[in-house]
Amino acid sequence: MGRRAGVARGVEIVTRSRLNTPAERVWAWVTTAAGVNDELRPWLRMTAPASVRASGLAAAAVGERICRSWVLLLGVLPIDYDDITLVRIDPGSGFLERSPMLSQRFWEHERTLTPLEGGCELTDRIRFEPRLSIAAGASRHVLAAIFRHRHRRLRRRFGGEGLGQTVGRA
Repeated sequence: MGRRAGVARGVEIVTRSRLNTPAERVWAWVTTAAGVNDELRPWLRMTAPASVRASGLAAAAVGERICRSWVLLLGVLPIDYDDITLVRIDPGSGFLERSPMLSQRFWEHERTLTPLEGGCELTDRIRFEPRLSIAAGASRHVLAAIFRHRHRRLRRRFGGEGLGQTVGRA
């Protein structure tokens, strides 16, 4: 698959939830290592050095690799890594991560929080292109399921409702 203006043409998955908690409070949780791992639990866990676990995205420098985070199946078996790199961070309202991964030729995760009366809308948009084109179908299904799971966990923590998921070409 070719690239256009630095963005891969591959798969795009958008998952949205309305949360019954103000955006500032949601942001304070979802930008921590504990928050990310809570979303992934019990299926996955991501590692991070103590400095990242202590500060989360608060101390992240845009454009610089934050750390290599190993993705652990069931919290113990390494199955992938993510060289977490933010290209944009808007404190309280969102970030854009574009990171090299072992399994993905291209990986982009954009998370936005939009304040609403009585809470906020949280949207995750991921775009990716697997290193092995034969893995595209499996990656699409697995990553869609992971983000549906993450949003269920967020709604369990903050209350709210799912607003759906779309899966298509980037």
